[in-house]
Amino acid sequence: MFNLKTTPGAAKPELYRELACQLAGLLDGERDGLANAANTAALIYQGLPDLNWAGFYFLRGGELLLGPFQGKVACVRIGLGKGVCGTAASQRETLVVPNVAEFPGHIACDHASRSEVVVPLVKSGRLVGVLDLDSPNPGRFDRADAEGLQVLAELFLSRSELGALHD
Repeated sequence: MFNLKTTPGAAKPELYRELACQLAGLLDGERDGLANAANTAALIYQGLPDLNWAGFYFLRGGELLLGPFQGKVACVRIGLGKGVCGTAASQRETLVVPNVAEFPGHIACDHASRSEVVVPLVKSGRLVGVLDLDSPNPGRFDRADAEGLQVLAELFLSRSELGALHD
């Protein structure tokens, strides 16, 4: 049984270091991408405060297809270049959006979401999907979140076989 432990009141860099250590342990010995995506989403959702969604979209058929997540039901398909997820994917850049209402073309899968951060997943030079987090709090995410989530995404990618999840 896995027991998530984080230091109450820890600064974001320390919190992300703790999550990375725990994610490494959680993924140790398991290569299945679907199982690892599910556990990674759960760890992030439980380990970070003020989230209402955390999960994955994988590139399939030229669009992002919903993968494992924690939170309310979500949009199933997102076109490349559409919304925050599709834009981050097409630009291959992590996007931090303090107020999603101000993001041109934002896709409101959950109307309670007010801020978002999306990390593109690139493995061996190929875009395979995105890691997406939403919060009901405006301004919830910042550069420290982006950097911490990029580390978690790289850890997930390095420990997972994703062939069946993306094109």
